[in-house]
Amino acid sequence: MPPEVPHSCPLLTPLVQFSTLASPSSPKSSKRNRRMRAPGKKLIPVLILVLSSLSIVRLAKIAFNTWSPPQVFTLLPSSQNNCSSPSACKEGPSVTHRPPKPSATETALTTKEFLLLSNLITQKLPCNLLVFGLEPQYLNLAALNAGGITLFLEDNPDKISEIKENSNATRVYKVEYKTAAKKAYKLLKQARQNSACAPSLRPLQQETCKLALRNLPPQVYKTKWDVVVVDGPAGDGPEAPGRMATIYTAGLLARAGNATDVLVHNVDRTIEKWFSWEFLCEENLVSAKGRLWTFRITGQSNSTRFCSGKTVEII
Repeated sequence: MPPEVPHSCPLLTPLVQFSTLASPSSPKSSKRNRRMRAPGKKLIPVLILVLSSLSIVRLAKIAFNTWSPPQVFTLLPSSQNNCSSPSACKEGPSVTHRPPKPSATETALTTKEFLLLSNLITQKLPCNLLVFGLEPQYLNLAALNAGGITLFLEDNPDKISEIKENSNATRVYKVEYKTAAKKAYKLLKQARQNSACAPSLRPLQQETCKLALRNLPPQVYKTKWDVVVVDGPAGDGPEAPGRMATIYTAGLLARAGNATDVLVHNVDRTIEKWFSWEFLCEENLVSAKGRLWTFRITGQSNSTRFCSGKTVEII
């Protein structure tokens, strides 16, 4: 029989007893881990802030070293930079008031404008041609009008010195215009109110209107003109002589003939436009090309008005 084993014998126990450890997933363990990792997380924002501050300081230092104050340029006349002595510099630069010279595009006729003018003269050959102004292009008109009379009136001596009369029938006269362009509006108002500026039977030399040119060469008043061109004086600034008187005088000369074509250049400018409407009249406008208007005026020696229509109002 097998031996009996007493039930009271204790079971064998291991020599080393392992204490019960809390599992990693237990609440107590996670709290301890968070406590251990918390200091590291708090340091990250501090490190970022420190590094950012250092970067900003470094960039500011670089910008300060490379920045230079903006340069201020002052435009001074060249005469101030070339003073011969300190006293000369104190006196300041001498300023010469000269009107700017008009550009070639402002004074010259365009191809279409010149073609209009030359075709008109061709239809009237030979003719009596009067030109207020003197541009190189107009010399071609004098050559074209070889059998007629061509007369130029110019106030610029430099232009006259460059021109040579090519025939006995071509003349260039030096004239003077004393009325500045800035007085145009005042003169126009006076002309409307003054009966002396209306057309009359008096010779032009005896006119008392301020717009009448009374000191032109005698040939101007004696000749019956077929074509009158108004392209002078320059009228390119308020202080420069304007074309008020030349347009007014051209209107009177045209009325003394049988039928006269008056051409006005630079009608894109206010004075030329105002005075053309006033003394040459819209009703007489027969053609226009670019900045060149053509008025055809028939002999009206008995008329006391330039235009039959309403007066042009200036706004």
